[in-house]
Amino acid sequence: MSSKILFELHTIYEAIEKIERYSTGFDDADSFYHDQKSFDATMMQFIVIGESITRLDERFKEENDTIPWQQIKGFRNIIAHNYFGIDAEEIWDIVTHHLLPLKESIRSLITRYR
Repeated sequence: MSSKILFELHTIYEAIEKIERYSTGFDDADSFYHDQKSFDATMMQFIVIGESITRLDERFKEENDTIPWQQIKGFRNIIAHNYFGIDAEEIWDIVTHHLLPLKESIRSLITRYR
């Protein structure tokens, strides 16, 4: 595996860890959304994740197709191009239900390709 792919996987993993830190301590989507600094910082890390996915080799993504690469990248595009139309409930759902499985998958890839 190229060091470039491993670098991007580490970048994704670190962005996930930042999102976890930024979203800790909130009880619901509304309280998270109204803490502008935490919410905005989280949105930026979702963009980082999407950008890193864009830099991953297509063959690598095809070989590791259990991760919804295109869906995650599409989510980045929504954040970047329709920021004011973002649904806080949807973000909260992703943070509370989908982020940990993604983190575990990325960790597994890093371990496998190290």
